[in-house]
Amino acid sequence: MYALVENGQITKTFTYPKGFTLNGNQYPTKIFEIWTTAEKNAIGLYEIVTDSTNYKDPKWYINTNESLSFANNTVTRSWGIATAKAHADTLWTQQDSDDGDLPSDKSVGDVKVEGLKTQLIRELKQQVANELAKTDWYITRKTEKTTAVPSSISTHRDAVRTKQASMETAITNASDTPALETLYTYTEDDDGNVTRPLGELPTLED
Repeated sequence: MYALVENGQITKTFTYPKGFTLNGNQYPTKIFEIWTTAEKNAIGLYEIVTDSTNYKDPKWYINTNESLSFANNTVTRSWGIATAKAHADTLWTQQDSDDGDLPSDKSVGDVKVEGLKTQLIRELKQQVANELAKTDWYITRKTEKTTAVPSSISTHRDAVRTKQASMETAITNASDTPALETLYTYTEDDDGNVTRPLGELPTLED
């Protein structure tokens, strides 16, 4: 990305090389490639430098809109301080009811806005359902034909549910959004093993 700076102000940005007119002069697209940095800077064309210091994973945080600034012959793209998404549900309160904001189909104490914990547990339940669905046919066959479910299948299904319970507990007990993010953050140990604190659901061996 490039920015055009005139009299100390950013007047135009380029997400990709494109010809432009400046002070009555037409500059072709190729200058982005063949001109040196000094030559481009001399007419006010600067490559944008990204400062991601404040930018955080949008799964966990609400980032501000990006902004561009020009200082010390550098155009910088940056963000303000990110705000952590709510980890817990926001509930409808008596004050909402008193103010007339409570919807007719809601009661005090109902969920107003879902927090990350609720969303993550719902995602986990769907993942569990998808994993168990792979072997549901064994259960259907037993019901219809009284054919025994192989012990390895029963063991796997039990293991999935056991791990689900521990994962839901970890999510529920997370004290805040950074703690939730940590649960899902993968790290690599000295042996090259990549894991996350939350762990993984067991999967059926092929």
